[in-house]
Amino acid sequence: MQQFKAESKRLLEMMINSIYTQREIFLRELISNASDAIDKMYYKALTEEGLTFNKEDYFIKITADKDKRTLTISDTGIGMTPEELENNLGVIAKSGSLAFKKETEQKDGHNIIGQFGVGFYSAFMVADEVTVISKAWGANEAYRWHSEGAEGYTIEPASKETAGTDIILHIKANTEEDSYDEYLETYRLRAIVKKYSDFIRYPIKMEISGQRPKADAEGEFESYTEEQTVNSMVPIWRKNKSELKDEDYENFYFEKRYGFDKPLKHIHISADGAVVYNAILFIPENTPFDYYTKEFEKGLELYSNGVLIMDKCGDLLPDYFSFVKGMVDSEDLSLNISRELLQHDRQLKLIAKNIKNKIKSQLQSMLKDERDSYEKFYSAFGRQLKFGVYNDYGVNKDDLQDLLLFYSSKERKLVSLNEYVSRMPEDQKFIYYATGSSIERIDRLPQTELVSDKGYEILYLTEDIDEFAIKIIAKYKEKEFKSVSSGDLGIESDAEDQAADEQQDSKELFERMQQLLDGKVKSVKASKRLKSHPVCLSSEGELTIEMEKILNAMPNGQEVKADKVLEINVNHEVFQSLKKAFGQDEEKLALFTNLLYNQALLIEGLPIQDPVAFTNDICKIMA
Repeated sequence: MQQFKAESKRLLEMMINSIYTQREIFLRELISNASDAIDKMYYKALTEEGLTFNKEDYFIKITADKDKRTLTISDTGIGMTPEELENNLGVIAKSGSLAFKKETEQKDGHNIIGQFGVGFYSAFMVADEVTVISKAWGANEAYRWHSEGAEGYTIEPASKETAGTDIILHIKANTEEDSYDEYLETYRLRAIVKKYSDFIRYPIKMEISGQRPKADAEGEFESYTEEQTVNSMVPIWRKNKSELKDEDYENFYFEKRYGFDKPLKHIHISADGAVVYNAILFIPENTPFDYYTKEFEKGLELYSNGVLIMDKCGDLLPDYFSFVKGMVDSEDLSLNISRELLQHDRQLKLIAKNIKNKIKSQLQSMLKDERDSYEKFYSAFGRQLKFGVYNDYGVNKDDLQDLLLFYSSKERKLVSLNEYVSRMPEDQKFIYYATGSSIERIDRLPQTELVSDKGYEILYLTEDIDEFAIKIIAKYKEKEFKSVSSGDLGIESDAEDQAADEQQDSKELFERMQQLLDGKVKSVKASKRLKSHPVCLSSEGELTIEMEKILNAMPNGQEVKADKVLEINVNHEVFQSLKKAFGQDEEKLALFTNLLYNQALLIEGLPIQDPVAFTNDICKIMA
């Protein structure tokens, strides 16, 4: 028996126990190696006169024998000489495929999958013995490589009629913790092939058993066993877009179980530039049940030359486009030793950047040309786009701000920021917005009166993330955002002059009301914005009242407080009652002040600190 080199022995032990996260990967690796062996015959046919490559003669076959507990993966590829068995299987991480690839300059799409020599050894995760019988193309004799694990291997002459390789695994016995019988079951093997190797370009054949109606006996069935090709071979992403219909993409979406809904849009990418890859991406119609939870995992399926490498490669999607489903297939990716994980390399970043731009472009196109579809998408995933604007200190706002929609006070429907700005009057300085829990609630806000009377459009922000996103954007096409509850609306009006005069004349009254409220508000002042309502709250500084509510509602809320201003409508009869009480009836002034403050809180949807005292105050007014 020949020994593995010391470092190879350690690598084998480590690889069997830790490199691969799922045992079923072994079949993917062995099928990929078999495909490589057939590829080498293809290249030989390209370079040697008199040798033709008849594709019908080349295939991979999987055979399970439950009685002997063996699983055999056979190919009709180029086979191996005894020297190649020694070099490729005797030294772990020595890749015959990689060496062949370096020697070969043809670029016609038939690329070699294997980049490392460790894939073969994944067989030891499920087998206690591995036998390889191989006959090299053009050779007279076959050879048998045999190993029972890390202790070593033997190579000796064997019998085999045709060129190619048979890999025979003796499947381990079941233990209390692990069942290995599944790797002898036809249905399980077929499922693994469909999952990882469905798009290998050569037929993968298996003996399939089933029941079918008897031809000469109605109502009776017979058992049968027949050889079937269990892989699709030609992936949809390698077909020309012109030969595919919408239903082809939809069927692929359902087959891959990307979702139970019907996708709103698909994006088919065939890139052949700095990095070569194919991709099919889907924009779903509905939100997955766990989408807005910590359990949701983003990512696209990643293939290398038609072989599934990762179920969900999160690096291919930015978080704000995490709703996108689909796959990417590339020959240019640098894979690590197990082919389960990617090295973070330039190719991956280029693909991710291109995919991000393609998704953005598709969404912009939907917004422009298919408004109903876009609004359906936005109702499901608009929140994620807004979070993408806010997250990472707004680094992605330029990519996303044109995709945002908000309800319009004038249009009574969703509008984009661009649509809003395009119809702003010349004298309008700001993009105005109002916040609240619903459109109906915002419609009744006193703070909107002056802006609405001026004829300006107001964006209604009804989601908790909205104002945070707007604050991050700060300015759109040189127009700043302004809350209707902010201290200065930037609107010149007669009310502004009157409020300034009354503020001066009633300075002592407002100061006394502020004292009576005992630090609950930063100031009390005459309102420039109120028309028919007696009172409202506004805020000063970056933290608004709506943001205060949202932050305090969080699990770890820290009782943050916005700088509130109590605004009084000096044209309302209530103001006359305040002036009358001031200096004459201190108790009544305190009663009026508390009532107005609590009214303002209710209008804002803020809790009243003492509901009992509030109801008692109302009773005092009624008495």
